[in-house]
Amino acid sequence: MTETVLQQTAKPRRGRPPKAVRGTQDTRAELIRSGLEQLTENGFASSGIDQILKKVGVPKGSFYYYFPSKEAFGQAVIENYATYFAYNLDKHLLDDSNPAIARIGQFVESAKAGMQRYGFKRGCLVGNLGQEVDLLPDSFRQQLIDIFLDWQQRLSICLEVAKAQGEIAQNANCELLAEQFWVGWEGAVSRAKLVQSTQPLQNYLEFFIAGLPR
Repeated sequence: MTETVLQQTAKPRRGRPPKAVRGTQDTRAELIRSGLEQLTENGFASSGIDQILKKVGVPKGSFYYYFPSKEAFGQAVIENYATYFAYNLDKHLLDDSNPAIARIGQFVESAKAGMQRYGFKRGCLVGNLGQEVDLLPDSFRQQLIDIFLDWQQRLSICLEVAKAQGEIAQNANCELLAEQFWVGWEGAVSRAKLVQSTQPLQNYLEFFIAGLPR
């Protein structure tokens, strides 16, 4: 049976140090990048450790040299994705050279470009994992919830700026609007991946902006 990332029964062990002369941190980072690619394209339950190790050139027996468990590896991949995504959000939502609402459009444009770059094979890792949460280690649930809350907070701040700039109504509930955005966004990303088109993302952006209280 093919060993998948999902299997959690093996106990962590020290593992064999790698034979190749390569920095431990560099190899660990490469494993995370490979895992990110696999998990984003195929989901957690369908992603095998073997493919990830093979791509990086790390012997199977050396996996535990870099991570204490497969669960810890998955957590590291999720954290890496969340860090990247938060940086990308801030790049657009904190861009004070543009009105606040326009910044949301900038973020969507970058997301559209990203999906096109990878041939619509990759969606949102956090959203994908949320759909298979019952198959994941219990520790992943709170990690995913915290990431969504972080994204909501960042968008809520941008919407508060829009309120201060008079782009939306003064009585707008920015926290609720931010939550609604991300709930709908994940569906739009899934549809874009399915139809291999960025149009669902554009449609969702226009729908969200049109529904903002004025």
